[in-house]
Amino acid sequence: MILLDTHTLLWWLAGGSPLGGEAVKRISSRQTRVLVSAVSVFEIETKRRLGRLRAPQGVVDAVTAEGFDLLVLDGAQAELAGALEWSHRDPFDRLLVAQSRLRAAPLLTADAHIIDFEATAIPAF
Repeated sequence: MILLDTHTLLWWLAGGSPLGGEAVKRISSRQTRVLVSAVSVFEIETKRRLGRLRAPQGVVDAVTAEGFDLLVLDGAQAELAGALEWSHRDPFDRLLVAQSRLRAAPLLTADAHIIDFEATAIPAF
């Protein structure tokens, strides 16, 4: 089981580039349960509304079409995200790391802040 970081999800939906070969194998393996957080959907739509991101419409439908599972955010995950002893201030990243920990689903990411902080993170390149 893996959890996709928001940019990793967008790269996958756009055709995989610049994902590395190992990341592509993990995502496309029928043995791997791939999770996409509702946090990522919120991040995409927020950044689209603010004009900071161009992304395809219908992210939830695209996630479902790929056979990925949508992960909801619960109170325990939100609590951990707020309590993390981590100087990184991005609330989306904090929530994804908390979900990754509590679901025991390594986060597939290219974000150096996350890779340096979270021992179970999987580099996406």
